[in-house]
Amino acid sequence: MQELYTMVAGIDASAGAALRVIAFFDRLVAERAGLESLVRGAALLSGSPARLVDAERGIRIRVGTDGRRADGDGGPTRPAWAHATVAPDGAAVLWLEAEDVRDGVRSMVLERAAAAIGLVLDRTRGRTPDSARDGAALVEVLFDALAPEPERLRAAALLGLRDGVPARAIAVWGGAGKVEAAPATEGEAPRRGERREGVGPAVPLAELPGSWAAARTALRFTAEGTDRDPGPRSVLAEELGSGLTLLADAIGRQTPRGTDVREMERLLGAASWAPATVHAAATFPSLRAAADALHVHHSTLQARVAQLERLLGRSVRDPQGRLRLQLALAMWRLHRQPPAP
Repeated sequence: MQELYTMVAGIDASAGAALRVIAFFDRLVAERAGLESLVRGAALLSGSPARLVDAERGIRIRVGTDGRRADGDGGPTRPAWAHATVAPDGAAVLWLEAEDVRDGVRSMVLERAAAAIGLVLDRTRGRTPDSARDGAALVEVLFDALAPEPERLRAAALLGLRDGVPARAIAVWGGAGKVEAAPATEGEAPRRGERREGVGPAVPLAELPGSWAAARTALRFTAEGTDRDPGPRSVLAEELGSGLTLLADAIGRQTPRGTDVREMERLLGAASWAPATVHAAATFPSLRAAADALHVHHSTLQARVAQLERLLGRSVRDPQGRLRLQLALAMWRLHRQPPAP
């Protein structure tokens, strides 16, 4: 597909851009993205704030060109703005807060976003929630803060979740969201499998949209668990704390990389052993414990850390240097894994 983009763009730049728009929304549809993600995609690709208004379903989503949701901003809609009625019932309308959409890219954004939104509304607000046959659609309803609470609780019942029993949302890398009942024993940690996943906090069924948002944040802190990208494949949202959660909220697709992140990129590429060494130095309480985890001699790890410190020009073994290393590693991971559109 990338070769096709390049070939078409070489012939007609606007046609190449239109193909990218099609591929963008096709990917979101395949990943079963929600309404907010689709409206955000329309805003970012069109360069204009976008809003979805559906008075019958009580849906109002507005996203600015910075990708942030701002439902109360922008004032009333204007008839001159570009807009498209969303199928299948025509009750919802997607607006771009711009009067001139004569260029093909903006028109394509409006068309593809409206079509994708129609699919989501049909799947989550139409016939599907009354049937247990499409479990993924029921999970979408359960995690959708815009869906009325009775619809979400009905979806929970169809999924076999019992009222009064807390549950956790789970964001799986490259897959759809999942929901699991919380462990019956109070204080018991959730089971960690081999999946790369972010695990939201255990909450009452009606509060699962919040657990889903926390799970998606936790997923951004996960790693491949390989020599190239060492780190945890499963991260619990409640283990992050408010500080790392705020850090994740502050780092998005358009956030500039700071000096520490650029240094981290250089550090991780210094040698084949660098990623594992950096992760171990930032994670374990002492270099001896880190050496044991890496199955290398203590003196070997000391020499490697000293080499990395020379590249940085500062220590990573004193408390301040170690904290800076931990934050740089977290920011590097968040930049690599920005929030979903």
